[in-house]
Amino acid sequence: MKTYKFTAFEPTGKLIVEETWSFENDDEAKKKGETAIEEKGLLETTHRLVNSSGKLVLFHV
Repeated sequence: MKTYKFTAFEPTGKLIVEETWSFENDDEAKKKGETAIEEKGLLETTHRLVNSSGKLVLFHV
């Protein structure tokens, strides 16, 4: 399992959520990450999901 960091922000830049998630790979992170973000009700907020090397997997403004 690889480690991924999820963060979501308010329009002001204030941090709403910062969590560490684990997935097998970037493809799984993208698919399951989108589902988790939707379940948290943060799909329309500014958010990002990056892998442990800093590669952007998901991003929404």
